[in-house]
Order: sequence, then structure tokens, then C-alpha cells
Amino acid sequence: MSPTGTTGALFGPEALGRPRREVAPGAFWVPDWLTVPQQAWIVQAARSLGRGPVPYHSAKIGNGQMSVSTLSLGWHWYPYGYSRYAVDVNGCRVAAVPEWLVRLGHRAIEDVTGSRAEGDAHTIDAALLNFYDTSARMGMHIDGEESADAPIISLSIGDTCTFRFGNTETRTKPYTDVALASGDLFVFGGPSRRAYHGVPKIVPGTAPEGCGLASGRLNITLRITGMADDSFPIANSAPPNEYSKGTA
Repeated sequence: MSPTGTTGALFGPEALGRPRREVAPGAFWVPDWLTVPQQAWIVQAARSLGRGPVPYHSAKIGNGQMSVSTLSLGWHWYPYGYSRYAVDVNGCRVAAVPEWLVRLGHRAIEDVTGSRAEGDAHTIDAALLNFYDTSARMGMHIDGEESADAPIISLSIGDTCTFRFGNTETRTKPYTDVALASGDLFVFGGPSRRAYHGVPKIVPGTAPEGCGLASGRLNITLRITGMADDSFPIANSAPPNEYSKGTA
């Protein structure tokens, strides 16, 4: 039998069961967006950024504590608002968003929209780096602290996670579970911008060799807050245990 297509068609993501797709209106999953060498470089950079003015920390929410460790850049996220200063850590001003993350934001939006102009216009001003060990979880929540409705860009490196992407009305069904693997890109905006989402499971032992992480997951979310330097923190109406490990 002679080949009927290119090697890309025979062995690309679509043939292997991981095609890019629109999970919900405005929510796009792009598998294998980052190469393994790119992932390793980003992990090393993330470690270096953690030695800056504000370290990785696990935020306290009500009487609980998040099971992920978070580093904020550009704007410091805390429950439930943003500040230029790490008001719940050490009071220091957070480091700026590095240019390479800004460029990744441009490229991600261009990729999912097919528009160079839209990509160039999407200039992030905040990044959250979340490290999950294999027991960490993230409860269903809305990214609601930003005043801007610009899409959220999410990058995954390390162990595969179950990423639960829901609806805008409730934490319960309907939702879609997506197996986000190392190198995957997920972007959600438009009608899905305020959708509930969470991470109920990390799958140990699934990080690819050479990605920079032996175990666990690094998730980087790139955001446009819509805030000015003199803005007051934006409050969110989320319940106090929304992100805590106990509710995941």
C-alpha cells in the first residue's frame, strides 16, 4: 500500500489522538505547543525568577492554604485581588514580567486566532507561575480579579494534569476534562473567559524526559489585568475556600 499523505499527516497530533480543538466557545487547546528544549529553558528561568524579590509561596485563604506554590510577576495576586506589592508575603514589590513571557503571550494569541495583529495587540501585564507537586489540587474557580476581559493564556510543563473546564454559571456539570500534558497551550476568552475551571488531579510519572521537571507540574498563566499603577485591589466575590486543597 502506498502512502496517502505526508509524514505530518501520518504521525502528527491529529493522527495520534491529540488534535488541537475548541473545548468550549472561545476556549482553545493546542497540544505540544512548546518543544521539550523550550520547556526545559522555561523551567530554569522559573527557578531563577523565584530567587527574586518575592519567593514562591502558598497563599492562605480563610482558614485553609492552597496546595500549589505561586510566584506572581507584574502584579501580585492574592485572595482576592492584585497589588504591585506582595502584601501577604514580604511586602516587596514584585518583579516585572520578563520580555520573553510577553513574547510568548503575543505568539499564543496569534496562534489561536490566526491574526498577527491580535497577537501583537495582546500585551500581558501579569503572570502567575504555579507549581503543583503530585498531591496538589486546584478547586473550581473563576479568574475574576481582572477588570479586563482579555483571554487567559495557560502553559503546562511537567506531569500531565486533569484540567476541568466548566461553565460560567456553576462549579458543577457541565464540564469537560482535558488531559493537559507537558508543552500544551490552553487559551480561554470570549464567552468562556469567566468559566469555572480547576485541576482535580496530577498524574505522577508522566513528565517527559528533558522537560526540566522530574515530577510535578509548572503552570504559567499570562494575563491582562486592566489595572493602572494607582488602582486599588480588585475584590472578587468568590467564597473563601474556593481555591483550597480541601475543595478540589
